[in-house]
Amino acid sequence: MIAAALVVVSAWPASGDTLEARVAACLACHGEKGQSAVPEVPSLGAQPAFYLLIQLFMFRERMRVVEVMNRMTQGLSDDDLRSLADTIAKLPSPPPAGDPPDPARMERAQALIEQHRCNFCHNRNYSGEQSVPRLAGQREDYLVKALREYKNNTRRAYDASMADVLYLINDEQILDLAYFLARVR
Repeated sequence: MIAAALVVVSAWPASGDTLEARVAACLACHGEKGQSAVPEVPSLGAQPAFYLLIQLFMFRERMRVVEVMNRMTQGLSDDDLRSLADTIAKLPSPPPAGDPPDPARMERAQALIEQHRCNFCHNRNYSGEQSVPRLAGQREDYLVKALREYKNNTRRAYDASMADVLYLINDEQILDLAYFLARVR
């Protein structure tokens, strides 16, 4: 995966290239139409544009460190970031995981969601809005990775709300949450 990422970064269009070329470079990892097939790489389709803009800004400014993304956003203007975010946000939402859901895991996750009010910020259908990401249909492995990073404070956000929410949630519960969210329609 690292080799593939290095190839994409080395092929990243110069700042004068077209928006279409830049989006194509994004989709090399994040998948055709924003539907990622790469382990631990998120699907970006139907993410709120403002959320995407914030993430791109955080990558560019190295406020969120993921080397490949830091390199990809280096040298891009605010207008470049806005154009990328607006274009990617228009891609279709990812489909939910296709396997039949385990009712016990779904029920445990729903109880956690009610207890911690996940659907207050992320919406009842987990589509996100404004600065809050879409979770519905996201890759399960990516959700596990992101939730663990928020819990152990290795992933920065623009506020501490996720770390606060996840403080009391154990790893088994993280697995159930990710399982549920990957299967939400």
